[in-house]
Amino acid sequence: MLTLGGLAFLLICVVSSYLLSGGSLAPLLEALPFELLTIGGAAIGTFVMANSIHEVKHTLAGLLKIIKGKSFKKADYIDLLSLMFYFTKLANSKGAMALEPHIEKPAESAAFQKFPKILSNKHATSMICDYLRMLGMNADDPNQIEDVMGRELKKTLNEELHSAHALQTMADGLPALGIVAAVLGVIKTMGHINEPPAVLGAMIGGALVGTFLGVLLAYGMVGPCAARLQTMVMEESKYFEVIRAVLIAHLHGNAPQVSVETGRKMAPNQYMPSFAELEEATRSLQIG
Repeated sequence: MLTLGGLAFLLICVVSSYLLSGGSLAPLLEALPFELLTIGGAAIGTFVMANSIHEVKHTLAGLLKIIKGKSFKKADYIDLLSLMFYFTKLANSKGAMALEPHIEKPAESAAFQKFPKILSNKHATSMICDYLRMLGMNADDPNQIEDVMGRELKKTLNEELHSAHALQTMADGLPALGIVAAVLGVIKTMGHINEPPAVLGAMIGGALVGTFLGVLLAYGMVGPCAARLQTMVMEESKYFEVIRAVLIAHLHGNAPQVSVETGRKMAPNQYMPSFAELEEATRSLQIG
């Protein structure tokens, strides 16, 4: 919602300053549909040409993510750390095989059912189950597991960032597409060179709307959306770094309390629960 608020404020400031300086909306409104068709259509066309259908869908999902806002807050990190505490405590007290009912059918797991938001996150659930399953397969070398997890998280981060990079590439091209629209308007104007100055002036003004629209879309809309999406992806990656930190600390033989404390330190500072908050949440868990 903050992104939409910023966009509304941007448009209000741009339009109001134009009107207060004596500008008229009539030339803008008259030329806007045609210029928008030229610039927007060309931008969408080049975007589709440069990306696979998967990436196109992924980028659309990213735009929805920008509108919805942050995916993880403090409560989500408390839930994640509580769940990881449950599993590490269970593994310590009853052995790695006690984890099997939870990781083989997470939807039926009483532990996962206590945290439905984690269960609905397929990536997080899959990551937790996959690496806990490896513990039961005697893959207990902390360095090896850490390396595998690190490469997986890096791969996932690069894939998630592609949408932001694709949007930024579109933003970089929009000013040039605005010039294309403006040049087409000038060509149209030159075809009516015998018209009175007032008519020519209106046509040239309409052509310049293309340049204006290309720059506004690039630096006022698409570019900021790309930057916002990149920031959100980087923040969300910390959620999965928490999972890695807890599991690696557990493999090093640390107590469950120490393992989740290690994971807590990986949460973004603005969402990191305090030691007391996490202790209170884990104290209420029934391990078994």
